[in-house]
Amino acid sequence: MDCNIFDPVELPCGRTVENRLVKVVAMYEHMSNFSGGSPNEFHYGLYSEWAKHGWGMVLTGNVQVSPQHLTLGRDIVVPATLNAEDLKPFERLAEVIHGGVDGARSLAIMQLSHAGRQSARFIGGRSPFVAPLAPSPVRVGAGNPGAVRDVIADFVFHTLFQAPTEMTTQDILHVQSSFVRGSLLAYESGFDGVQVHAAHGYLLAQFMNPKSNIRNDEYSAAPENNIRMLHEIVEAIRKVVPTTFIIGIKINSADYVASGSTEEVSQQGEQCILDHIRTISSWGIIDFIEISGGDYEKPDFMASVGSQQSERQAFFAQFSQTVMKDLHRSPTPFSSIPLVLLTGGLRSHSHLQTALVSGHADLLGIGRGAVLCPDLPKILRSQLHNSKSPSTWADRPFAHEPAAVLGASKWLPNVKLVGAGFGSAWYIIRMRDIAVSQIKNPGAEPPPLDYDQGGLFAFFKMWAWFDFGRATVWILGISTALVVGFFCYH
Repeated sequence: MDCNIFDPVELPCGRTVENRLVKVVAMYEHMSNFSGGSPNEFHYGLYSEWAKHGWGMVLTGNVQVSPQHLTLGRDIVVPATLNAEDLKPFERLAEVIHGGVDGARSLAIMQLSHAGRQSARFIGGRSPFVAPLAPSPVRVGAGNPGAVRDVIADFVFHTLFQAPTEMTTQDILHVQSSFVRGSLLAYESGFDGVQVHAAHGYLLAQFMNPKSNIRNDEYSAAPENNIRMLHEIVEAIRKVVPTTFIIGIKINSADYVASGSTEEVSQQGEQCILDHIRTISSWGIIDFIEISGGDYEKPDFMASVGSQQSERQAFFAQFSQTVMKDLHRSPTPFSSIPLVLLTGGLRSHSHLQTALVSGHADLLGIGRGAVLCPDLPKILRSQLHNSKSPSTWADRPFAHEPAAVLGASKWLPNVKLVGAGFGSAWYIIRMRDIAVSQIKNPGAEPPPLDYDQGGLFAFFKMWAWFDFGRATVWILGISTALVVGFFCYH
């Protein structure tokens, strides 16, 4: 394959991605109001920095279609109505993403999500004793594999997550209409498309996974039903938006790596997800598929450094290459085949070019690297200009990752979700610092990386950023999350 990261590529809908670099969602921004809300000046400041540097596509953080199913409280939420006043903050965000310099214009993609059973107590947008909705009443952590139960992990999952209420057919139809309303929000406010989040253990992934879906109706996890929910949503979206509106899907792969090891891949599970992707491609209405993986029980998508990250990188690259070959052997017309967006483990300049040349992906997703180096496209363009060939790019990371983030929690009990939370908190604080810097001076360079800030401190700093005049229930919720998080995130 003779291409480089700055070659444009056309999506099935006819839109062109100007280069292969995609700012993806490694974590959400945690900048909205506590009960969820619209984009604000902090989002505008953050995304204005990415807009300066010529990313091919920029995906937003999670935009929740249900205000009663938030993740950590400060989520952007699709408003109940789409009147002119409701659209203004989203129009502003789209304008910011499109506002590149030197004629560069990134495609703006809104990621739509529903947390389902992974919407936590207190901070999930519901009253403290109201359970979230999910395909089946299976609580997060209830079905963890392994003969030995981790008492601390069980306590954490019981404290943070409730046994969900099984969705009725009416609930399912309401959620589907919420995704459609979110897509209309994106279209009417000037976004170029949406990405439907069906990964990381959120609601749509819950329908696809037999560990969280034990239904016996047409929305069961049986092979003939397990992507029905996803299909009906994207089909309904496509009916109400123009043919040039981009529709992407984020889907899991790492659920099929036993114990995080690439040597123990479940062949049956891999075939299952390949069948899903093959079927999605045959619909002829999807423009790109992002391959990611993990959920709150196995948070591979939050992995940062070390052997777990390396295993994840190897598996994602291998799996995406298999997907690419499979799709191009399918009977689906070439012009309708979704592009493959690879996310996870692309940490150096040479990784990017190798992924393209080796046929691992069509698009290259950068999450945490985009937070460390918002100007990565600009840096790579300069390197390509100076070296004349991307094959000479060094195999070195874009920037040093904050190893101290993980080290800060080594003395805490071993619960992966909480350790991953420390890492995410460090990056959330970094995004907040970028936003504040741009608000104060839109022409300023991002502030220096603070490697001295440990993950535990970042975790507390992340939650301390709120209006003390809010309702008592929110203060109680944050306190609970802090106490439980102190014992869990490792």
